Amino acid sequence: RHGDQERQNDNLAIEELEEGLLTGRILEQYEDTGRGESCLVAGFTNAGKPIHIVCGERGDWLVVITIYIPSPPKFKTPYERGEK
Repeated sequence: RHGDQERQNDNLAIEELEEGLLTGRILEQYEDTGRGESCLVAGFTNAGKPIHIVCGERGDWLVVITIYIPSPPKFKTPYERGEK
């Protein structure tokens, strides 16, 4: 639910989520924090819009934890974190 709400907050269509996953690369991997392991994928839509997708496996399913458009100050570029 959280991932879908965040997708809607950034006006991202399901198709754009799929495009981001298909073009993406894993930037960070996260250990199990009680919900299983997950990773941050940076990808682009067919229109060139950068998106980040945090996802993990739950059995045979890929679960989207959150999705957003990376922007400053948290990210300098889609692939580089900003200042903390």
